[in-house]
Amino acid sequence: MDTATVEYLGELRIRATHVRSGDQFLTDAPLDNHGKGEAFSPTDLLATALANCMRTLRGIAANARGLELKHLRARVVKHMASGPRRVERVEVHVTMDGTDLGEAERTLLEAAARTCPVAKSLHPDLVQDIHFIYG
Repeated sequence: MDTATVEYLGELRIRATHVRSGDQFLTDAPLDNHGKGEAFSPTDLLATALANCMRTLRGIAANARGLELKHLRARVVKHMASGPRRVERVEVHVTMDGTDLGEAERTLLEAAARTCPVAKSLHPDLVQDIHFIYG
């Protein structure tokens, strides 16, 4: 089954539709690459997909062990390089209330996050700078 349909809307804007659910989102080329920058760029989505995937795998691991993930958030920073233009580094700063988690549980959840399929699919030259912060 198809995953998505993608439609060019003009002016470097794209609409993607998830086939199964019908959910949609827009992308724009970034300001520094001839675009309007009014929506996520494709490279923004790549960086954000890493954080989303890590969160999903942490959630699966937590659910399997009856752990509650409280106030889980991530801040994503994308660093671009030129020659050729590409994502050079992605910082993911994961924060959560970990006061109820022991060291073994934190280690398990961090390991689960690092096994996400997006992380494993990215080119090895792309630096994945991952930080876990517990409050």
